[in-house]
Amino acid sequence: MATSTRQTAEERREAVLEAARHEFAQHGLHGASTDAIARRAGISQPYLFRLFGSKKELFLAVNEACFARTLETFREAAAGTSGEDALHAIAEAYAGLIESDRTMLQGQLQAYASSVEDDDVRASTARGYGRLVDYVETVSGADRQTVARFFAKGMLMNVLAAMQYSIADEPSGSWTARLAEGCQEQG
Repeated sequence: MATSTRQTAEERREAVLEAARHEFAQHGLHGASTDAIARRAGISQPYLFRLFGSKKELFLAVNEACFARTLETFREAAAGTSGEDALHAIAEAYAGLIESDRTMLQGQLQAYASSVEDDDVRASTARGYGRLVDYVETVSGADRQTVARFFAKGMLMNVLAAMQYSIADEPSGSWTARLAEGCQEQG
């Protein structure tokens, strides 16, 4: 007879957040199914609502967790660095994050899309993005124009990543290759 170990409340919460991250990344706030999230997490739908109250509250918790994970990725990458070295380390780590886990990119794009119509999602997304900006400014010591260009390049790379751009697969000189190469230039 197989024995199972009971999850702690925190482990169940984390399992729900991970299940929801995948569902929201694929279907967005309004298209995601709480039933599918509950099934993926191995809990009942009523228990999901006991944990988070509403689908929107769950979406907000996932959004916060994704921004926290991105910030932690930035911190780990920039540890022991500053200035341009920090910016390069963060950019590389972020590219690795969205390449290795497409749901991080999809989730961001869903959060931005939901921010257009929903004040709560907009506020959550603005808080998370603001923390990223604050950290990059602090660790790099860069001026506002450099930080703005850094994030502008990051957003462009998000768009290219969403289209599954790959430098290895693109012909040299294609519009995607030209944009990606422009993002690699200094300044």
